[in-house]
Amino acid sequence: MDLRQYVSEQQKLVDGELDRVAPPASQSPETIHKAMRYSLFAGGKRLRPMLCIEACRAVGRRMEGVATAACALELIHTYSLIHDDLPALDNDDLRRGRPTNHKVFGEAIAILAGDSLLTLAFAVLARLPVNGEIRAALVAELASASGTIEGMIAGQVRDIEGEGAQPTAARLEAIHRAKTGALLTASVRMGGIYGGAAEEELAALTDYGRHIGLAFQIVDDVLDVEQPSEVLGKTAGKDAAQRKITFPAVYGVEESKRMAARELGEARAALALFGERGARLLDLAELMVRRTA
Repeated sequence: MDLRQYVSEQQKLVDGELDRVAPPASQSPETIHKAMRYSLFAGGKRLRPMLCIEACRAVGRRMEGVATAACALELIHTYSLIHDDLPALDNDDLRRGRPTNHKVFGEAIAILAGDSLLTLAFAVLARLPVNGEIRAALVAELASASGTIEGMIAGQVRDIEGEGAQPTAARLEAIHRAKTGALLTASVRMGGIYGGAAEEELAALTDYGRHIGLAFQIVDDVLDVEQPSEVLGKTAGKDAAQRKITFPAVYGVEESKRMAARELGEARAALALFGERGARLLDLAELMVRRTA
C-alpha cells in the first residue's frame, strides 16, 4: 500500500489499542477519564507508536502484541503535551486545533490527567504477554527516555531555564536531544527490544532514532516560524515570543532546513543494515522531515 494508506491503517491500529487500554469515559471518576481521552484522541499523528511497530518489523522476529507496547509511548507523549501546555510551562490555549486540556477541564484535572496517562503507560508495559526480561527492559527504556537524566524531563527543564538566555549550539542540542529526541529514539529501541533485536540491530536503530529525533525538532522549530496557527493546530510563533532557544534562532531558517536534510541522510544510512525490512522506517523519517504541520 502507498504511504498515505499505510499511515492511515497504522493510526487506526494504534487508536484501537489505545481505546482498549484507556479506561472508558463512563468509568468512575468520569471527569478524569474524560480528560485523559480528550487529549489522547485529539488527532495525534501516532508517529512514536508507528516507529516502534516498524522497528520491531525491521528486526523481524516477534510482532504479536507490539502495538500494545507501542501505545505506552503515545500515553507518555500525550501526558507530556498536557503538562507542557499548562500556564506554569508553555501556557498555550491550543493543541491539535482545539482548546488545550486545562482550558476545558481546569488546571487541576489537566495535571491529574497527565499523571494518569504517565501511570497507565507503565501499567500497559507491565501486562505485556512477553517474558519478564523483555518487560523489564521496555519499562527501563521508557522510564529513562522520559526522565531527568538526558530524558524528556531533563530537556524540558533545560528548555525552561534557557528562556531568554543567549542561544548557543551546545545549549540547543542539550535541550532537544533530551526533550524530543529521547522519546523518539526510545520508540525504535523499544520496537527492537520487543522484537528481540541483536546488539548490532539495536545499535543501528538507536543511531537512526537519534538522527530522526533531531530532524523532527528542527522541522518543528522551522514550522513554528513559517506556518500559521490554523495549519499547526497550536499557537504559532510561541517560541520567539517566549525567547526560546530554537534552531532558527541559532542557525537561521535556511540552514536549519539543510540540517534537517542532513539528519535525514544520516538516518537513511543507519537503516542500511536492514535492507528492505527498513523501508517503512525510511518512509516515516521522510514524512517527519517533509511534513507541513
